[in-house]
Amino acid sequence: MQQGVNIPHTIFHYRVRDDSIGGDNPFRWQDVSSADIFSGKRVVVFSLPGAFTPTCSTYQVPGFEAAYEKILAQGIDEVYVLSVNDTFVMRKWMLDQQVKKIKFIPDGNGEFTRQLGMLVAKDNVGFGSRSWRYAMVVNNGVIEHWLEEPGREDNHGADPYGVSSAETVLTTLQQSPAN
Repeated sequence: MQQGVNIPHTIFHYRVRDDSIGGDNPFRWQDVSSADIFSGKRVVVFSLPGAFTPTCSTYQVPGFEAAYEKILAQGIDEVYVLSVNDTFVMRKWMLDQQVKKIKFIPDGNGEFTRQLGMLVAKDNVGFGSRSWRYAMVVNNGVIEHWLEEPGREDNHGADPYGVSSAETVLTTLQQSPAN
């Protein structure tokens, strides 16, 4: 992937709270398109191999949550975490992580990730197909900055982390002529 490329069109399937439903499970399905997320906005998306995994839970999500206001101060409208996990897992993970600021994108089928060319096999650790770790700045549906961890390949033994960190994204935004 590279700068100047339009992000793919995808429909993400969310479960959203709807108190008008009542009962013990007041949630309904809501489809959200990539256009709903990216059109007319400048957003940061960081993607990772999986919810509840060590690096993702210990460093990446907490790092972006802590840097949220600083990232928004660079002309960003929203920060999202994306993973090839379903909406139920992503919601419970965000609750577990006590996330209040960043939003999640459940790419349960891996369709968005596949279209970006970032879907990799992680069968070596029992994960199946997952996202390679990356971050991007998207301005009105067009990739402005692309930050990909090195070594992308199926069943890669290491799990590199640094290029897609909140600190690197913030530095990239601060050095960007778009500000």
